[in-house]
Amino acid sequence: MSTLLIPIQQPLQPKLPTIEGNVDYNTLREQLARIDELVVSSGIEEQAITESFEAWKARSKFENISPKTQRKIQLHARRAFRCNIARTLMMEDYRDFSIRLADSPLFQSFCCLVEIDRVQVPAKSTLQRYSQWSEVELVDKLINRLTQQGHLNCQKLGLQDPLDLQSAYLDSTCVKANIHYPVDWVLLRDGTRTLMKRVILIRAQGLRHRMEAPQEFIRRMNILCIQMTHARGEKESKKQRKKLLRKMDKLIDQVAKHAKRYRQILEQDWEKTEWTRGQTDYMLRGLDNILDQLPQARRQARERIIKEKQVPSQEKILSLYDPDVQVIVRKKAGAEVEFGNSLLLSESQQGVILDWQLFQDMAPNDSRLTPETLERTEENLDIHIEAVAGDRAFDSQSNAKLLNERNTYNGLCPRDPKELKERKKSWKFKRLQRRRAQSEGRIGIMKNKFLGRPLRSKGFKSRQLAVGWAVLTHNLWVMARLAQPEEEEEKRPAA
Repeated sequence: MSTLLIPIQQPLQPKLPTIEGNVDYNTLREQLARIDELVVSSGIEEQAITESFEAWKARSKFENISPKTQRKIQLHARRAFRCNIARTLMMEDYRDFSIRLADSPLFQSFCCLVEIDRVQVPAKSTLQRYSQWSEVELVDKLINRLTQQGHLNCQKLGLQDPLDLQSAYLDSTCVKANIHYPVDWVLLRDGTRTLMKRVILIRAQGLRHRMEAPQEFIRRMNILCIQMTHARGEKESKKQRKKLLRKMDKLIDQVAKHAKRYRQILEQDWEKTEWTRGQTDYMLRGLDNILDQLPQARRQARERIIKEKQVPSQEKILSLYDPDVQVIVRKKAGAEVEFGNSLLLSESQQGVILDWQLFQDMAPNDSRLTPETLERTEENLDIHIEAVAGDRAFDSQSNAKLLNERNTYNGLCPRDPKELKERKKSWKFKRLQRRRAQSEGRIGIMKNKFLGRPLRSKGFKSRQLAVGWAVLTHNLWVMARLAQPEEEEEKRPAA
């Protein structure tokens, strides 16, 4: 049974000032006003609030929830929904967007933060919690509902024409992770810094054991890293780099022993500190994460530099802090190899993203993804895709046979040049391929305007949720730019 929402009266808001002479501001203001109409008329805001409250209710231990508590959760769910959209649209971090909210009446109005006697702006930590407020499954439901409403009830959403969902244009890319270039010996520097900084925090709580100052170990490792960097251009560079790596390996061994000793002390005497048990467990997990990976990182560095052997990609550690990063061979200019996760996108004729999938492990070949994405799109949107287009990576004999069986026009670019020359005689194929070229631009818009390069979210689940919010915000942005009925445009006041 669906939860009955408590009606929340819209607070009185002061009228936004009229800004003259700034076209960009007026354009942004009109976009936000149009997005506000879309989220309300499509019902995705109400759905987000309802399902967020149901999820919170399932997690809570309260049997009877008071109306006051329910109203509070509904307000936070609404603000989380709107703040995530606005922050993704502006592509700002939590701190900068919190400052923008405090300074901008426009965003205060869109995020429903204005009350009669005050303006309560969420801090950066609250915005970070808002970003994790919903699960990725809920965001997918909102995306699908918005697309369905634009296709079936275009008048309700104020669109002049319904969304065209007959054709799907496929493309894939790499979402770069927020890590430095994974050089083997740099992992040893990262481990030293993290372990010694946590040791400094433990010592500040009064738990001490005889050792040199932790900053001294960080200083020594930094000196060795600088020498390792400059050794590449010197004579006998291989011999010099091997010598430096042996020193780094010896130093990291001392660091690991001190960190293990302090971990044991903290586990035994944590009650003597000012930390709670939760804070102590957080500190212990951070130490364990680095200590567990150090043996493999040291072995990897010795294999690559001292023994001069290649390490299989599936056995490599690319980052001590993000285990779900993959090595993706792109073989493109300026991007021979990228580090992140593969992303598959399927867009419509008007640029609305119909389906997306971020892969935690190594993604299959593009040709194997075609049947799955078509089936998932038709199931989620309750439509039949009449034509599909993509580059030659999506083409295969099995895909051609599948598209023929399901009565879907095959607009995939053939791998065989002779077959491509023959298929160019079809006007429909040429039109689909000409339109498919715009998918490269769509990839650029998603990565540069809505995801950021690189995507700053840590961990695969956070990156997956961030991509979901980016797709939802992108579709709202696209639909806000589509043509509206002439009568509606006449009724809208000038910015």
